Amino acid sequence: MIESAYLKQLLAQAGQNLKTIVLPEGEDNRVLDAAHYVAEAKAAKTVILGNRETIEDYYNAKGWNLDGIEIMTPESSPKAEAYAQMFYELRKDKGITPEDAAKQMHNYNYFGTMMIKAGDADGMVSGANHSTADTVRPALQIIKSAKKGRAVSSAVLMVAGGKPYIFSDCAIMINPTAPELADIAVDSAQTALQFGIEPRVALLSYSTMGSGKGEGVDKVVEATRLAKEQLQLPEYRDLSIKIDGEMQADAALDQVVGAKKAPGSDVAGQANVLIFPDIEAGNIGYKLLQRLGGAEAYGPILQGLNAPVNDLSRGALVEDIVGMIAITALQAAKK
Repeated sequence: MIESAYLKQLLAQAGQNLKTIVLPEGEDNRVLDAAHYVAEAKAAKTVILGNRETIEDYYNAKGWNLDGIEIMTPESSPKAEAYAQMFYELRKDKGITPEDAAKQMHNYNYFGTMMIKAGDADGMVSGANHSTADTVRPALQIIKSAKKGRAVSSAVLMVAGGKPYIFSDCAIMINPTAPELADIAVDSAQTALQFGIEPRVALLSYSTMGSGKGEGVDKVVEATRLAKEQLQLPEYRDLSIKIDGEMQADAALDQVVGAKKAPGSDVAGQANVLIFPDIEAGNIGYKLLQRLGGAEAYGPILQGLNAPVNDLSRGALVEDIVGMIAITALQAAKK
């Protein structure tokens, strides 16, 4: 049973344009439960990778049918050979042999990512039992970044008090440079737009508009300048994106504090996209809000790929996985 009003809204939106999402972790009951709830909501079609008999037994024991759900076992799939050949062609310049490619298709994350490359799925959600690196590596090798020379980053969709926020980067870029931080800010604004959020982007720091000094502050100031420059490019000019910084979290979120610390800013006090200066701040920040503040957290959502491949926290609840499937389907619909 899905309790979150915001999650119900995401599922309804995803159901308006059904996409096929592959789930490589069919050995995990949380994933099986999530696929059932998504199918029940008619929010997406799912392909579960795993042992057919085991998965069917689990669903039968629950009294659930498999409408809207496909089960595929990579080791015996008739598509494995074609996927292996495609992977070999993609990676032969990196020293991969045909034999290596065939073995790699027994790795469910690679098989699932190849499904997207082949057009047999629109997106993938993994990470319930795998590290972020296990999910990201196949995506970078097969799906690749949408813009050459631009790093892939991540965002988390937070819901606090019924209101959605985008937090970035909380999982991929450990200590981004100023240009990388600018890219993260712009990419996160575009992620917000995918979910109907009009982005007001704050680049966070321990300083607001020059109140503090240090290398960290200088980096955020420069990143803000570069991000604002990007917004002048033709591809962004017609998008309703506002970016400002450097800014402390209270100035970004509280209107009274924002008006006092950053008068004249069109972001201060109303930020809904928060860009952290490094992964430590971002990861700690979103998990504190989730665990102590009771906020919903969906992600990490990977940004900057040619197709949506998204990660899960290994501590993810069933509702978290349902949310990530819906988010991935929405991203695929926007491509």
